[in-house]
Amino acid sequence: MDDEKTRWRRLRAALGHVGLLLTLTVYTAAGGLIFRELERPAEVARLAALRGNVARQRHRMIASVVNNTDVSNLATLVSVELATYERALQEAVRGGVSVPVEAGQAAAAGARWSFVQAVFFASTVLTTIGYGNIVPVTFWGRAFCVVFALVGLPLTLGVVADMGRLFAGGVSAAWARLPPGARARLAPPASGVGAAGRRSLSALAAVLFLLLYLAAGAGLFMLWEEEWGFFEGFYFCFVTMTTIGFGDLVPKKPKYMLLCTVYILVGLALTSTIFELVRKQYARSWRRLQELSGPLGDALRRLGEGAGGGIDTAALTRFLAVAGAPKFRHGGSHSAKQQREWEEAMAQVLKDIAGPKKKQPPVVQIVLYESSV
Repeated sequence: MDDEKTRWRRLRAALGHVGLLLTLTVYTAAGGLIFRELERPAEVARLAALRGNVARQRHRMIASVVNNTDVSNLATLVSVELATYERALQEAVRGGVSVPVEAGQAAAAGARWSFVQAVFFASTVLTTIGYGNIVPVTFWGRAFCVVFALVGLPLTLGVVADMGRLFAGGVSAAWARLPPGARARLAPPASGVGAAGRRSLSALAAVLFLLLYLAAGAGLFMLWEEEWGFFEGFYFCFVTMTTIGFGDLVPKKPKYMLLCTVYILVGLALTSTIFELVRKQYARSWRRLQELSGPLGDALRRLGEGAGGGIDTAALTRFLAVAGAPKFRHGGSHSAKQQREWEEAMAQVLKDIAGPKKKQPPVVQIVLYESSV
């Protein structure tokens, strides 16, 4: 009976994860379809107007040259008409018209609001990346974008958080399957320098794993995008996973857009989890620094509270000199005495940093702190 309940509980949990991801997928696809229906007609009309302008300027230039009877001003006429035609052509190219502009070519052929592109745009809205390569320009398209983001952003954050919990659960399960001897060697002690060092190594390993994931994505984009090298792919993956989204590099192959969306969604969950791990490591290191006891800890706290009057840069230099002094060995009364002397020296220097500045003649001051290695 207990085994059945456990299996049922696991099945419900799995269905919950799949259902949440499926809901986001359907919501994104529906949003892309609506964006396409709202924006594509306006884009097709705009492209048709640009193509028509190019065709008119071309016919005007040809007619002016053919019907001209004054040979003396032919060069001036050609230069003027050619400049007008080039301006129309540049405007069309900036608007997304493909060159050369063929007569009778359908304006919809160059439209960027295809279904796949619209779904990809919807995913960039929900993930707050926002490349900016395509944007809604109609009133109803922009209004729908606001409503779509308001509803979809919490859903996307929920999916990303859920995937992050799955990653953490997977790591925990893999840890539980390790032999007891391996866990004993890898597990940090309850406290001390060894624990802090192992936690730092764990954060570093997580960052290296993220870089490996980005490198794998860069390799895929090298295969998908002919104009991209490894660095361009890695740069795109990093800018995307951190949701910076400059938009200077965007995939152009429509058939890979959906795979790119899945890669981005998984990468966002992975990145957010690893960044949270690194953030906790930063916070833990800062708490350890604040919890220092003795003169050094008191001086650091006074420095944090009373440094509003400015910091003496010369004293700060002395602080770096003392802090970089050779460290003492642990254990023994001689080591304890050295630690007290070192903390007193640091406290005095920090007092000079945080204390009020006095007008004194320039003095070269050298602080020497000697200890055995």
